Amino acid sequence: MLFRESETVELKEIVTDDIKKEIIAFANCNGGKLYVGVQDDGTIIGVEDADSISLQISNMIRDTIKPDITMFVHYETIEEKGKEIIAIDVQRGTDRPYYLAKKGMRPEGVFVRQGYSSVPATDTAIRYMIKETDGDRFEAIRSLNQDLTFEAAKKEFDIRNLEFGPKQMQTLKLTDQDGLYTNLALLLSDQCVHTIKVAIFQGTDQMVFKDRREFGGSLLRQMNEVYDYVDIHNQTRATIQKLLRIDVRDYPEVAIREALLNTLVHRDYSFSSSSLISIYTDRIEFVSIGGLMPGIELEDIMLGLSVCRNQDLANVFYRLHLIEAYGTGMGKIMKAYEGEEEKPKIETTKNAFKIILPNINTKNETRNDKETNVDAIIGSATVGENVLDEEALILDYARSHEFITRNDVIELLKVSTSTASRILQRLVRSGLLKQYGKARSTRYRMIKS
Repeated sequence: MLFRESETVELKEIVTDDIKKEIIAFANCNGGKLYVGVQDDGTIIGVEDADSISLQISNMIRDTIKPDITMFVHYETIEEKGKEIIAIDVQRGTDRPYYLAKKGMRPEGVFVRQGYSSVPATDTAIRYMIKETDGDRFEAIRSLNQDLTFEAAKKEFDIRNLEFGPKQMQTLKLTDQDGLYTNLALLLSDQCVHTIKVAIFQGTDQMVFKDRREFGGSLLRQMNEVYDYVDIHNQTRATIQKLLRIDVRDYPEVAIREALLNTLVHRDYSFSSSSLISIYTDRIEFVSIGGLMPGIELEDIMLGLSVCRNQDLANVFYRLHLIEAYGTGMGKIMKAYEGEEEKPKIETTKNAFKIILPNINTKNETRNDKETNVDAIIGSATVGENVLDEEALILDYARSHEFITRNDVIELLKVSTSTASRILQRLVRSGLLKQYGKARSTRYRMIKS
């Protein structure tokens, strides 16, 4: 028999670590044969104790190559010119890419056959093999990064008294049948590469930034941190109706929550771009990558039809009691604005989905940052400049009750005595209030127009 190296034949004089690389390359490509006991030029030198060497190679393959490749490797001892050589037949595997366990699914751990040599695979080739094996659904594909930790996820499960161990991870499809992490695991891991960018703008356009943040790590960590950050900028505005003070936040908390969860659960993670949240004075916009699923129209979404792009991720959020089993999110958002003149809007393109939440308070207030024009609130004051919300509340109270005292201000604004006195004196100096009496009998009345 003539031995010559080719794209499907590799010759080895003795057993070395390189054998693992050759077997991986054959399994990742079109299969091949590796002969041990034959020099590169085809000279047969044979091996001693072929059975022992075959066992050594078998153990090496089983312990160092992932996923399990043993069922695609067959051994045979053949005799040529009175000498024993080992023929290792490697078939193309069904769980590609195969890789060195210590190196992972990176070019330094994945090999392919190129001509007569086995060389590191490119990132593109690795992704192609994964997609070909696992299908097109991103969350079910094996993660390129297998060095994952889950501190944030475990914390979220612990809060709800839910187990989060190897058994639960497999049930939730964070690991596959070979115990390898999927992309779903990557999304929930502390090493998640996808982020959410939040920007605060001055005014109603993007001309002036007030603040910006980028949130990374586990999607569960991003969920909590982004909500807290947006909540800080969700201002509370107060109005007085007779003796009743009514506090209204710029955006209903349930609407923000559902819009954020929609951004996390429904985005297309096969793209690397960040999700975007933009906060303007009159609205918040949530933009996620990935348009509507094929066959679904915007009208279907508004009717409550839910076709989830990331079914396994949605299931995890469902187990954590963050979302419901059916598509109720948009319904909750619209209900939160029930009775409001301006309603949330949804805009879609082929590759993006945007939810726009209007600021409830802007229809009643013209404001710049935290300033509010008193004329818009009390209607009867003569005001030459904008005043703060707290001052507007005092003026409104004074108009409704004919006068206001320092104790009234303390109770109305929940502030200290010194703060109440300072605000009242500021209104007196501004010509909006007039002081009557002294000491404990001091009262303040609005100056009529």
